[in-house]
Amino acid sequence: MDDFVRDTLAQAGLNDLIKVFKDEGIDTETFYMLQDADIEKLIPKMGSRLKFKKLIRRLKGHQKGEEETGMTEVLPSTSDTGKRKSGQQLGSKGQPAAKRKCETNSSTETEAKMLNTVRNTMGDIYAMLQDDSDLNKILKTKIKNLETEKKELVGVFGKTGAGKTSLINAVLKEKNLLPSGSVSACTSVMIKVEGNRQNEKYEAEIEFISPEDWEDELGSLLSIIKKGNQETEDNVDDSDEEHHDAADKLSALYEDEWKEKSCEQLMETKYFKEIPEFLCSTSKTLVFESAKDLSTDIVKYTRDAAKNEDYDKIKKWYWPLVKCVTVRVPDNPFLQHVTLVDLPGNGDRNKSRDTMWKGIFGDCSTVWVVTEINRAAAEQESWDILKNVASQIGNGGECRHIHIVCTKSDDIDDSHELTKAETQALILKRNAKAKLSVGKELNKLDKIKKHFSDECFQVFTVSSREFFRKRDLNPEDTEIPKLQEFLQNLNDCHSETLNYVSGAHGILSLIHGANLRKEDDRIKEVFEALEKNLTLQTKSVNNEMMKIFKVFEERLQEGVERSKNSYGNILTSTLYPRKRDGRGFHKQLKKAVENEGVCRPKKGREMNINMNLTSPLTDSIDEEFRTTFPNDGKCGPFKGVIYGFSILTKELKEKYKDVELQLISLESEEERLKISLNKSIRKRKKTVYRSLAKTIGETMQDCYNSKKYIYIMLLQ
Repeated sequence: MDDFVRDTLAQAGLNDLIKVFKDEGIDTETFYMLQDADIEKLIPKMGSRLKFKKLIRRLKGHQKGEEETGMTEVLPSTSDTGKRKSGQQLGSKGQPAAKRKCETNSSTETEAKMLNTVRNTMGDIYAMLQDDSDLNKILKTKIKNLETEKKELVGVFGKTGAGKTSLINAVLKEKNLLPSGSVSACTSVMIKVEGNRQNEKYEAEIEFISPEDWEDELGSLLSIIKKGNQETEDNVDDSDEEHHDAADKLSALYEDEWKEKSCEQLMETKYFKEIPEFLCSTSKTLVFESAKDLSTDIVKYTRDAAKNEDYDKIKKWYWPLVKCVTVRVPDNPFLQHVTLVDLPGNGDRNKSRDTMWKGIFGDCSTVWVVTEINRAAAEQESWDILKNVASQIGNGGECRHIHIVCTKSDDIDDSHELTKAETQALILKRNAKAKLSVGKELNKLDKIKKHFSDECFQVFTVSSREFFRKRDLNPEDTEIPKLQEFLQNLNDCHSETLNYVSGAHGILSLIHGANLRKEDDRIKEVFEALEKNLTLQTKSVNNEMMKIFKVFEERLQEGVERSKNSYGNILTSTLYPRKRDGRGFHKQLKKAVENEGVCRPKKGREMNINMNLTSPLTDSIDEEFRTTFPNDGKCGPFKGVIYGFSILTKELKEKYKDVELQLISLESEEERLKISLNKSIRKRKKTVYRSLAKTIGETMQDCYNSKKYIYIMLLQ
């Protein structure tokens, strides 16, 4: 076997055939000599055999010079002489590109077909790069690097019962996709919903925490129960939320057996027979024919419904062991480049779940804060969620859109006594009033708005139930179509197709340009012109970077001075807040100290000592940070200096028309590097912004580790 055969099979996704072809000594020459009878013997499995036959027909068509598309490019020679073969016709699926007609008016489907055609073409080119010349290696690497798909993450937050899952089902036009209704949600489990681009099935991938993590958590839960029982014996109020949460979690998995067992006994294999993947630290994939079947089966992995009579047939509930559930939906236009994530608002006590929460949280480009319409403006929990996460999704993340989604807009008590027209008018009037009230509340959030422009905020009043039943409102009045339109715009403006096609154009230009010989003096002249432009452009970038650096240095110095003067007051207000006293607050404070400065209650705002101490520093740089590293992407990072960078001036392109193909290739590479650099900056800016709180947390660690400090504070 030679490189051509191995790379061709790998590029076609037929890795399982590589060993077979190697054992049979199939090289490039014998590869093209294979007949149907030979293929039947080589490949007994029908699926792989059919794929290979399709591949070999296409490649043989290229070898004969069969015209398949209108894309004609010059490929590098596979000979040792270094000459190029010109006039080779490249394409895919045996259809001339110029004659192909669009089968649908859908822009999404048209884009998908275009991308698929170009991908097939580049796959064919990859398969034809047979030898290991330097140019072929470069071209192979460039073709591989074309695959840079990125999903837009939409994070969905809201308290239990606000209608998050019903909202997701309605927006995706999948009424029975996620379990909803009267079932109490287990907010520790994240649910990601994305498109299934591999097959026509509904899939659910269950990712578990590690057995080691569960053993640690199990010990902690049993300790909480033991401590709670002791307090009860001392006639202390036993309604502690943490105690009940621990009991619910243990009962879900072990029923009543946990009450008489040790931690070691509860880790025995017999408790995990139905989920061997958990013990093996692998994910579990479930496949279904319908959304309803999926919804019924995943309840035990996502919801705390053990006491709900609708699910009395389920004996084992595995949600305490689950880190994340990924649901994949086939043929859904809203999930082409978008993933919806049902997220808990305050992270999780389990470290592995919390780490995943933070990672996804900071990557959300859009946040939907879901709240019931009847108390949307006054619902403290929803606003607390937004306040808690603002800095983490703004300067510490990449959020571009914040939508306040007011649900259950059709919930009118006396609607049965009204005509349809009267009901509709009443609902629309209340929706308008709710939008006005929520808008006023948003205008009060000065600290949140430091991280976002006014254009980031929008308010929607939706009814998921009415969207499906179409009784009192037109579908448009439920405002579900507006959210669908937003998702569709996220898909349409996604740059995957544009980036791929542009990159492919650059590669083809490089291949074609490599065939055209140029005078050494001419090449040297172009090189010198490009080098001169590079020097000028780099100097411009450096100058702007130095200006920005100086501003940040000044702002941070101001923040340091404010921190020195205010840290005492900050600690006092954190440790002795107004209107907070007694046993409950001291417990929260103790939990914060035990958890490195952070306490996340099930309801209400979290206590974060580190963030409070960091606030003078972040306040000093927030405005400058947002303009330097904007999330909206309109001008790009560093005041647009990177987006504006280019060594290919208009004058240079006009002067050197004879090397136009090489310049097109260079321009394509320049764009690829800028996209890669901006992606890296986006990732690093989040790390930089969060480093302030991280540094303070590390500095405070000795204090947190020495419990005597907290006792001294409480006794003062």
